[in-house]
Amino acid sequence: MCGICGFTGYVPDNKKIVRNMADVITHRGPDSEGFYVDDNIAMGFRRLSIIDLDGGTQPIYNKDKTKVLTFNGEIYNYKQLRKELIDLGYEFYTQTDSETILHGYEEWGEKVLDRLRGMFGFAIYDTTDNSLFIARDFFGIKPMHYAQVGSHFVYGSEIKSILEFPLYEKKFNAGTLDNYLSFQYALPPETFFEGIYCLLPGHYLRYKDGKVTTARYWEATFEPDEELDEETAVNNIERVFEESVNAHKISDVEVGCFLSSGVDSSYVSTYFAGQNTFTVGFDFGEKYNEIDWAKGLSEKIGVKHHSKIISSDEFWGNIRLVQYHMDQPLADPSCIALYFVSKLASEYVKVVLSGEGADELFGGYTIYNEINSLRGYQRLPLGLRKTLADIVRPLPKFKGRNFLLRGALSVEERFIGNAFMFNKAEKQKILKDASICHEPQEYTKQYYDRAANYDDITKMQYLDINTWMVGDILLKADRMSMANSLELRVPFLDKEVFKTARTIPYRLRVNEKNTKYAMRRAALRHMPEDWAKKKKLGFPVPTRVWLKDEKYYNIVKKAFNSQTARKFFNSEEIIKFLDDHYNGKEDNSRKVWTVFIFIIWYDIYFGSDKVVKPEGV
Repeated sequence: MCGICGFTGYVPDNKKIVRNMADVITHRGPDSEGFYVDDNIAMGFRRLSIIDLDGGTQPIYNKDKTKVLTFNGEIYNYKQLRKELIDLGYEFYTQTDSETILHGYEEWGEKVLDRLRGMFGFAIYDTTDNSLFIARDFFGIKPMHYAQVGSHFVYGSEIKSILEFPLYEKKFNAGTLDNYLSFQYALPPETFFEGIYCLLPGHYLRYKDGKVTTARYWEATFEPDEELDEETAVNNIERVFEESVNAHKISDVEVGCFLSSGVDSSYVSTYFAGQNTFTVGFDFGEKYNEIDWAKGLSEKIGVKHHSKIISSDEFWGNIRLVQYHMDQPLADPSCIALYFVSKLASEYVKVVLSGEGADELFGGYTIYNEINSLRGYQRLPLGLRKTLADIVRPLPKFKGRNFLLRGALSVEERFIGNAFMFNKAEKQKILKDASICHEPQEYTKQYYDRAANYDDITKMQYLDINTWMVGDILLKADRMSMANSLELRVPFLDKEVFKTARTIPYRLRVNEKNTKYAMRRAALRHMPEDWAKKKKLGFPVPTRVWLKDEKYYNIVKKAFNSQTARKFFNSEEIIKFLDDHYNGKEDNSRKVWTVFIFIIWYDIYFGSDKVVKPEGV
């Protein structure tokens, strides 16, 4: 795992500039660095050595040195591709997966992407025509950002590299705040920095003669096989997942595993006899602490377990550090817990496997089951359901009110993803500039349109794969592991696993028995029933408890009264959200946290001309 960056065109002190761009992402690769610089391009690289520890230094060159590669990620089928390329006459001078990509690009061009199995963000410069080819993996496990700055094209694994390019004028992208307040993350391809974009998953980019063109080379489409019986589906999942885990364990250093009480990471860990697992929790009871569950499973499957209790002061004391590493505000408090478990793991191993992606591919989120719970009610005429919704909407909250409101809406109207914070009316109330506000459904429509022929559960999965998983789940996984120079691999998010997942009918994904039904049955063959059937908790963080504590309430209130808060928000409105939560009138913890994190992030990246790095960076 590594970090890459660079820019096209000549700039005075280009060697120093690209070194500065690489230095700010040293955490992504503390083992070594490498550079390629000529009058047309400057390419930087930071390396975390995982495969071919002694011979894998980048940049990587082809035989006549007309093509130059820098690469971030892992290719799990590189040995097979290497053999194929050798048979075609290519000579290799390293044992790395990186060189396989370069020679594969020489042979097949962009079609090499169809042959890769893994996670990646890479750049290939062609000296013969001064073109640059950049690609990002299928699901967006590895990041890639870019900007057109005058006549220069600038790119990097993290936005902070691009900010080091001296001709880029840092400007806040105000429109992104609108979507952030609804979704709790910046929606790709836009970022909070004007002119800086996120290359979308499954896309590649070409830069030549001053022009940027992007194209999609892969898309996660579903094709459920309604004839598939339960036993065959479970067998298929078990077979392909075992093969994927074994592929993801390929490494020249020790590999460990994150482990919660949930079925996803537990399933991964069952293939790790004799190795290390890692868990963190909070001292707020079992609801916020999965350590005992993880420890119990570790004992049963014969792995060494390591755990840590995160204190309240540790959590709050690292918020700024985490948001610095995130590049953009992310109001998911579990990213801070993920920082701590990554830090714990980095003390023992260089690579960990984790369970991200299982919920999106196999239908694991509890909200997906809403389709089944509403099915009977939605057989009533739409006009009647809308009338009932109009009647209960102005009434105080009561049991069943939300059911009636949501039952009057289509899935496209009611589901924008796993995190829904503020609707348009709420945003207009709290923001100083209400003109930027839109309904979040205006953004999700493009994905629902592409998923129009799917059943409602599959529509929800498709939306989450393209939004929530990219903007939240995989973003925090990459940034928090890399902040600790730790490579995180996700065997569920594998092309071969998805080929199986896309065929599972929705009745075997989400039904009256459970979510992720077929996958849980596959996992049950490898672990005790209690773990395979355990209800999903996510990564529980006690923010709602802290925000009722005077100490932390006052920290947030101070932020809500700050100059930054008053620049963007009507302070009296956001303080009312905070006070109502503190006084037990309403659980506003997630909305309060969303605003608070934005304020913290803005002060780091826009509070002064230079990024204000927290202590420890």
